[in-house]
Amino acid sequence: MARTLALFDLDHTLIPFDSGSTWFRYLSDIGVLREEDFVARNQEFATQYKAGKLDVLAFHQFCLAPLALHPRAQLDAWRESFKQAILPRIPAGSRALVDAHRNAGDLCCIVTATNSYVAGVYADIFNVSNLIGTEPAMVDGRPDGDFTGDIQGTPSYGPGKVPRVHEWLAAQGLSFADFDHTICYSDSFNDIPLLEAVDEAVAVGPDATLRKVAESRGWRIIARPVVTGQASDSADW
Repeated sequence: MARTLALFDLDHTLIPFDSGSTWFRYLSDIGVLREEDFVARNQEFATQYKAGKLDVLAFHQFCLAPLALHPRAQLDAWRESFKQAILPRIPAGSRALVDAHRNAGDLCCIVTATNSYVAGVYADIFNVSNLIGTEPAMVDGRPDGDFTGDIQGTPSYGPGKVPRVHEWLAAQGLSFADFDHTICYSDSFNDIPLLEAVDEAVAVGPDATLRKVAESRGWRIIARPVVTGQASDSADW
């Protein structure tokens, strides 16, 4: 049987909003964060990202700082309630896309710049057991421990996504060569290195730069799935 590797970006690809920003807004809604503590800085990073000039280390230290302030048990409880809160915002079209690949027996993996703790919520929602995100560092290196506020390893961002995917496959004794077909879905020009690494690149509601590249190379372009009744999700970048 032919085997396919299907890689999915998360923000503005499977979901029509930014996963990290939405987590911040949820923490603000429940009184854990003050809006003034994250909105302006978050927008600065959004501007950097869109320009392809994101300071990855500073960005993740910013994202992980709130996690380092609270014990893991409390964070886990907030994360579970966050998951329930965002379920209505997940497009049916995205679920259908992932389900089609999984039901076909494809090896599916979400590959995102978002830290794996927050991104894990979305992996659970899409029922995707494989997730590559930027890895938070834990106190004493314990996987279930408290967060230090730093990251470990290569950030899963831009060109860094490519070695992270290779490392993940190698840990399973696999490589791209073991698949009859490889496919990647993304909305962002930041993911061009990963899109170039697969057999089939799919631009999902692409930004202007990615659209231009996709059109010049004959890559498939599809619309970004949206939630019924919502044309966009402008609250988040």
